[in-house]
Amino acid sequence: MSTTQHYLSETEAPARAEVDALAGLTLLEFGTDWCGHCRAAQPALAEALSKHPQWRHLKVEDGPGRPLGRSYRVKLWPTLVLLRDGQEVARLVRPTQAADITAALNVT
Repeated sequence: MSTTQHYLSETEAPARAEVDALAGLTLLEFGTDWCGHCRAAQPALAEALSKHPQWRHLKVEDGPGRPLGRSYRVKLWPTLVLLRDGQEVARLVRPTQAADITAALNVT
């Protein structure tokens, strides 16, 4: 599937209706490039996702008033929202261990 390397800006990010219509498995990662917690989570995310290529990975830049993050009630970064056919099946907030992310990705 696809992986975004940078956080999609507000103009690049999909609308909630588009996310809800996504078929298959999608990992939404809410955060920012300058967030220390987000940067620290990247190695664990890369490790976990390397074992689960079936997951589409979308990095979405979040912040005050960003509609997609608000629709998922994101409060802390990074927040990982795991979707199956547009429906939330799991969520991780500020993950630090690849094992925790891998366990969440195994919900399929």
